[in-house]
Amino acid sequence: MRHADVAQIVHTIAAETNTPEETVARMYADTLDSYRADARIEDYLPLFAERKVRATLRDSKSSRH
Repeated sequence: MRHADVAQIVHTIAAETNTPEETVARMYADTLDSYRADARIEDYLPLFAERKVRATLRDSKSSRH
C-alpha cells in the first residue's frame, strides 16, 4: 500500500474518532504488523487493520460516555 493511501486512512480515522493522527498511525501500524505475522495472503490486511483500528477507537470512545 502506498504511503499516501496510509496517510489518508490515518487522517480519516483520526478525524472521525477525534483522535490524534500520531495515535491512529501507531495503532494502524501495530495492527497491520500483528496481522502480517500470521498471514499467508496479505491482500486485504490493510482493510482489516483499518476496520480494527476504527472499531477499537469507536468502542473506547463510547465506553467513556
